[in-house]
Amino acid sequence: MNQLLINMQWQDWLHLWLYFLSLSLMTVGGAIATAPDMHRYLVDSQHWLSETQFTSSIAIAQAAPGPNVLFIALLGWNVGLNAAGGSATLGWALGALGALICMLGILLPSSLLTWQASRWLQHNRERRTVRAFKQGMAPLVIGLLLATGWLLGSASGQWRQDGGLWLLSLVCMLLVWRTRIHLLWLLGAGALLGALGWV
Repeated sequence: MNQLLINMQWQDWLHLWLYFLSLSLMTVGGAIATAPDMHRYLVDSQHWLSETQFTSSIAIAQAAPGPNVLFIALLGWNVGLNAAGGSATLGWALGALGALICMLGILLPSSLLTWQASRWLQHNRERRTVRAFKQGMAPLVIGLLLATGWLLGSASGQWRQDGGLWLLSLVCMLLVWRTRIHLLWLLGAGALLGALGWV
């Protein structure tokens, strides 16, 4: 992965933590929905990660079993590796520090807010305002997920030219929406089509 050499001061680590603290409260629909803003901050603005490190972190975490928020730990890990400047021992230490800072930042506020909000919503679930809030959040979550898909799809540079992938995505979307086919079957079919070189 295109490793960068960056110089991180303690203020930079603090800014990284504060950034993920503030972003935590916007992770409606999961942390992956805020990936476009993470890309803007980590790659475009601060230059702490390369494009390849960013997209690879998401791809690896999404392919691995477990919660999809793990890509944030990988982002922090890669920031730490870049800050280590090629030193293996320091790389492990700073990588662990980066993963810890990012995960604590993204999980702490949203977890506390979710815990308190779920208790309140359970007691007030029949209110009209609560039902309206739940219905109003759906378009926001869908928009954030579409922005993430756009960002990841455009990283290869050939997303406009690959009609087969667009068609496959549309067919999968319709199958998920209209049938009870398990997602793993669709993932397996996509892997098979990719292995055969059809998409």
